Amino acid sequence: MMLSCLLAAIGLLASASVLSAQTPSQPSAPASTESASQQETMEDPQIGDHWTYELRDDVSGDLKSTITHTITDITPTEISLRLAVLGRPNGGYHTYDRAWDLINTGTWRSTPNDGTGIRAPLAVGKTWSFKSTDSNTSSGVSLKTSGTSKVTAKETLTTRAGTFETFKIETSYESRNSNDATKKYLSEQQTWYAPAINHWVKRTHVSRSEGKVRDRSAVELVEYGRR
Repeated sequence: MMLSCLLAAIGLLASASVLSAQTPSQPSAPASTESASQQETMEDPQIGDHWTYELRDDVSGDLKSTITHTITDITPTEISLRLAVLGRPNGGYHTYDRAWDLINTGTWRSTPNDGTGIRAPLAVGKTWSFKSTDSNTSSGVSLKTSGTSKVTAKETLTTRAGTFETFKIETSYESRNSNDATKKYLSEQQTWYAPAINHWVKRTHVSRSEGKVRDRSAVELVEYGRR
């Protein structure tokens, strides 16, 4: 249970893991057929921007769900997204800062943020560190998280949505229960972020506790666009 809470609090698949837990596999959304030269750029966020991802169990390869993120509101400091899961009537809402650090999932709140966003301008070799307090508003559970990120490469990545020039960001972080420091969770995340569409094209995530892998997941972009 604590591990699933951790995944809900921090990150990548914070939303995806929680929203897809009870969702049967469904046919994916139609993939974009545009060539790389025809793709619409989305550098500055706008209401209605949307990105659709397939979430897979990275151990079995099984499709767990298809999730669309759509911007519903933008302020000078925050971006709000509506999450729609294929085959489910209700998804949820997430709030990010303008660097795509997760702040609020509705159940979990990260103060000041979860730290798993980007730090512009990106360049190979750039590193940064982060700390957060992740609080579950329903259960009262609180986690202390600290981690580091490094831009390790520039890579061309092709998915069903097209071909993208990306920065590969490798992130590792540790979370401990505020009430029991012996309960420790280790996570590793790889993000392929494409500046042209202001979002990640792919993310992989591995979580460990007690020296054992507890979750290995991946999301990959299959469609995106503007309103």
